[in-house]
Amino acid sequence: MSFMRNLAVLFAALMPCVASAAAIDGAQLSVWWAVPFAGILLSIALCPLLVPSFWHHHFGKVSVFWGLCCVIPLFCCVPASAALGAVAHAMIGDYIPFILFVGALFIVAGGIHIKGSFVGKPVVNAGFLLVGAFFANLMGTTGAAMLLIRPLIAANEGRRHKMHTVIFFIFIVANIGGCLTPLGDPPLFLGFLRGVEFFWTTTHLMLPLLLSLAILLSIYLVIDGYFYRKEVAEGTFVPNADQSVPFGIGGGINFLYLAGIVGAVLMSGMWKSGVHFEVLHVHLTLQGLVRDGLFVLFAILSLATTPKLAREANQFTWAPIQEVAKLFFGIFLCIVPVLEMLRAGSAGAFAPIVALVTDETGAFNNTMFFWMTGMLSAFLDNAPTYLAFFNLAGGDPTAMMTTYADTLLAVSMGSVFMGAVSYIGNAPNFMTVAIANERGVKMPSFFGYMAWSVSILFPTFLIVGWCFL
Repeated sequence: MSFMRNLAVLFAALMPCVASAAAIDGAQLSVWWAVPFAGILLSIALCPLLVPSFWHHHFGKVSVFWGLCCVIPLFCCVPASAALGAVAHAMIGDYIPFILFVGALFIVAGGIHIKGSFVGKPVVNAGFLLVGAFFANLMGTTGAAMLLIRPLIAANEGRRHKMHTVIFFIFIVANIGGCLTPLGDPPLFLGFLRGVEFFWTTTHLMLPLLLSLAILLSIYLVIDGYFYRKEVAEGTFVPNADQSVPFGIGGGINFLYLAGIVGAVLMSGMWKSGVHFEVLHVHLTLQGLVRDGLFVLFAILSLATTPKLAREANQFTWAPIQEVAKLFFGIFLCIVPVLEMLRAGSAGAFAPIVALVTDETGAFNNTMFFWMTGMLSAFLDNAPTYLAFFNLAGGDPTAMMTTYADTLLAVSMGSVFMGAVSYIGNAPNFMTVAIANERGVKMPSFFGYMAWSVSILFPTFLIVGWCFL
């Protein structure tokens, strides 16, 4: 007990005492509460470089450590009911549905084997990226990424330089491509639930997407064309041995399960059952529970009905989803106080950031809406970030789609596009990296990836923002 009292004294400076409250008041939190979140980010970034063997065997323990560094002080410094509610919401309300969703997509997409005589030439690779951008709007960025990353890697087995291809895959398929429908990325789905018309994003983000794709694919073709010509000249390019394999799909039944997963997501947003539950202060609905149950059902059906050869051909293992589950466990815990500070708006520790989105007259600065929403989405969960800035702009969907259409465009683009800036910006980023590493593609470190993303994406976003905002 003395240890807990000392710990409470140590962290008391982080937040003034709060009277009994049902929720954590983000306005009362100091910026020091972001230390555990910064700690887990730096661990993900630096440990694989500095202590690779330790990280490989103990990254799950490191994730739990930082999670506890956030949770224990919460229970010491705020009312127990508020702390319990915040942690339970992070785990029951957010983490479990998140893992069920990405896990179901990982299992189902991992049972689809796309075969054919694909040779990783620049035009073929660019075609994969373009098709993936289209699919991302139908099955989400996670579904499209899990479906296409394995055949893309297989097509490039004879290539010596392929890291850049996976990087651009994350840019385009795992993030930017999913901006045209609420199915593409979670923040757009939240906007849809709050009254933004289903095809509003399609009509308003089509041109920004086309310009972004034109820029990124042009850059990609220059880079990949250079490496391809170099490999051919050196004699290091080794085409696939059998060029006569006809196009085919193994485990095609999984497309039905993919459709079922997408349908379950739509159902949970459109069906108002009126049945509600409270579990540890977490508000649950019948439609949400049915959705999560369907995720589990489709995953089980996929495992039971997919031909064994299809998963073997994909070299399917559980390691990528295990890595995501362990790391995001800590991330979802550490992000709790950070999101509360963000929700506090101008009354919270992030007030200087919030102030940047309006000018001295109080008018919205749409360029700053784009960059602020984007940069926070690059490191925080982009769904609550979208909601925070959506509400900051008034939160009225009718006004946002008309009078403040440019502001809604800025928030939508920022939350979706800039998930590509870091490995943790969007769920499929880390899963794609894990699969690539497992398949022998040496991916850059956390900061190494950001060197690519900042140098390529930021100029692209500057151009797109200048053209449309």
